[in-house]
Amino acid sequence: MSTQAKTPAAKPAAPAQKKSGGIPAGVVMIILFVIAELFFHFVMGDGSRFEGGTNEGHPHQGDYLAIAYKGGVIVPVLLTCFLTALTFSIERLLTIGKAKGSGDVNAFVRKIQSLLDKDDTDAALKECDKQKGSVGNVTLAAVKKYKQLTTDGSLDKEQKLAALSKEVEEATSLELPMLEKNLTIIATLASVSTLIGLLGTVIGMIKAFSALGNSGGSTDSTALANGISEALVNTALGIGTSAVCIIAYNFFTSKIDELTYSVDEIGLSINQNYATHHN
Repeated sequence: MSTQAKTPAAKPAAPAQKKSGGIPAGVVMIILFVIAELFFHFVMGDGSRFEGGTNEGHPHQGDYLAIAYKGGVIVPVLLTCFLTALTFSIERLLTIGKAKGSGDVNAFVRKIQSLLDKDDTDAALKECDKQKGSVGNVTLAAVKKYKQLTTDGSLDKEQKLAALSKEVEEATSLELPMLEKNLTIIATLASVSTLIGLLGTVIGMIKAFSALGNSGGSTDSTALANGISEALVNTALGIGTSAVCIIAYNFFTSKIDELTYSVDEIGLSINQNYATHHN
């Protein structure tokens, strides 16, 4: 009965999770594609950036946006990949920062361990309220269960420890999975942006060799140069976007691992503490 009575306590975290879902990723990517297209045509392709006042001319010396514009129709797609990675990286940065709570996670873990060693569950609950975030929420659920089990005479020690472990697992399953949301998109873009850049490279080289083949006895150096330039621009954008995605993915994965370790550590500590001090 006591275990069933406690189960609803872990569920309030679920609605908060759904609120943080925000706009669906597909909608975000469509919006970013529109932004990339507008930026490509009206900023990168602005006539003032080119000789002769039209984007058909050569880019002015040192105008890298105009040079990138010459990469052709693949460039807006690569810009979309970059903007998507940047947007979701900022979103993950804010989410993970919020998940850590208001204080240092390691100091919080040590504080909870110290308070439970003194069997001061009320002070531990207050610390959880101060900390907030995913780590604080999981710890709060565990400490509440810990406090309840100390006065529950209907279960033996093994059942209490199992109930405490289950409470930690349930609270963790509500909190931590949301930290990995959208990381799959960033990881996918790390590979896809390289392939899209390669596609642009191939298209540029096709144009270059086509110009070379259609020139007859004389070489159309302008068309050949434009084709090679288009190929190299797409290669650079694809590799650059992929590098950003890989760095972002590895960074956020390491941060999530740190939070997961902290949650596991405090869950194990609470369980061991109960086993040591209570029947």
